[in-house]
Amino acid sequence: MSSDFQRQPVDLPAKLREVPHKPGVYLMHDRLGRVIYVGKARDLRKRLSSYFAPSRRTRADLKTRALIESIWDFETHTVRSEPEALLLEGKLIKEYRPKYNVSFRDDKRFLLLKVDAGAPVPRFQLVRVRREDGARYFGPFAHSGALRTTLDWINRRFGLRTCRPRKPGEADYKHCHADVIRNCSAPCVGKVSPEEYAARVEEACAFLDGGWRESVAEIEEAMREAAAREDFEGAARYRDMLDSLRKTLQPARRFTRGRGAPLGEGIDPLADVEELRDALGLESAPMVMECFDISNISSNHIVASMVRFKAGVPDNANYRRYRIKTVRGQDDFASMAEVVRRRYSRILLEGRRRAGADEAEFSQEAPLDALRRLGAEAEAESGGGKGKAAPYVRLPDLVVVDGGKGQLSSALKELRRLGLGELPVIGLAKQREEIFRPGAEAPLRLPHETGALRLLQRIRDEAHRFANGYHQLLMKRRVEESILDDCPGVSAARKAELLRKFGSVSRLKKATPEQIAEVRGISERGARGILEFLNGG
Repeated sequence: MSSDFQRQPVDLPAKLREVPHKPGVYLMHDRLGRVIYVGKARDLRKRLSSYFAPSRRTRADLKTRALIESIWDFETHTVRSEPEALLLEGKLIKEYRPKYNVSFRDDKRFLLLKVDAGAPVPRFQLVRVRREDGARYFGPFAHSGALRTTLDWINRRFGLRTCRPRKPGEADYKHCHADVIRNCSAPCVGKVSPEEYAARVEEACAFLDGGWRESVAEIEEAMREAAAREDFEGAARYRDMLDSLRKTLQPARRFTRGRGAPLGEGIDPLADVEELRDALGLESAPMVMECFDISNISSNHIVASMVRFKAGVPDNANYRRYRIKTVRGQDDFASMAEVVRRRYSRILLEGRRRAGADEAEFSQEAPLDALRRLGAEAEAESGGGKGKAAPYVRLPDLVVVDGGKGQLSSALKELRRLGLGELPVIGLAKQREEIFRPGAEAPLRLPHETGALRLLQRIRDEAHRFANGYHQLLMKRRVEESILDDCPGVSAARKAELLRKFGSVSRLKKATPEQIAEVRGISERGARGILEFLNGG
């Protein structure tokens, strides 16, 4: 197989004629099969045709001309509406991070509407993360501006509160005039009972669930009446309101990412595993694969992930994540060495424990042979993995590291130190999808349509997703912890004590004043002030 493989040219005009006149998303590929651009369109055929029109090449800016000249192939995905196309476009850009896209490359998510019916006085909030907290969520919504306009209309339509205190009282009411201008039903001062207010919230939820269609006729009638009175400004406001409602609340499917996503059509995991064995010249099929990835977006919270595939599909229960402890600064090679050392020294230690009385026999064997034997015994005891889970995690048949020669060399050096130098290991460099192998001068390049490469890409992308998810979690915790910096009466030392006792700001919010007051230097009054600050009171 030639190492200079590139995809065969595609007859783009012929392929273009098969594209439907429907809304959807398109992905542009270069000659190596990499996704270099993701876009959305109301009409896929028209949008794609514009890329290949001769006038586009001469009139486009330098960036667009470079993109057009790099297009080797494209693929399309049809959806039901423009909002769905926007949601899918954002999901694919975050997944592939194409070089010619600018929007959606960060980790910001689409807005959701949240309402916690269990709160003393519920209100709708704009959030970006859906949590398992018992609240109701609506969305995601593709158009943030239209969503904010719609939320403002809903609050006024149903008389819902917009103030921030968790339980607004007399002091808040004195500074609020929302009930005077009839924008709020004022449950805080008893103008409506808690039961009446809860019914209003439920009506608003029903409105978001589909009841909004009944209001469209009312708004259209009000728009016509305003136009008949020559109140054109009022008619325009009703028109804009209708537009926002339709943009916001038109049903759209959610496009999920990450763990649990089904395999695409036409993928045969076991066939891909067998094909990978042949491509790499392995003695046996890599039924168990482990892949490592480093995430060091900043010098803080450098993390790593290890994901495991069994029989070509994710084995989620055996995913692992690591915080890099011994490396300062951004050093992928040293970070890869640390995580490989920690992973397989742990398996060696577990192997010795499992050997128990037979540790002398274990010590006489080569580490790789001993661990292979113990792994086979553990699988036999658990019925081949179908019965009770074995307490021992077997070695993988193939180790994959995300990176090139440097990362591979670092991983291999640590494996040799542990006596596992014969364990099959490769490096997968993302830029050109080159496979680096120990002892091989030139990298291996597999055709992009082969199942073997697709399998490697799936496990590499899953490791990347898992590492980034852990990095984002740590960054989120760090942002939450910084909230305490603005809390009156909480010094740096007290902040450290609070986090040491409760572990996170989320747990601190759920604590009682008496529990917080157990921290040295904090009184019960101060504890109540901290809780009021954290809960927006």
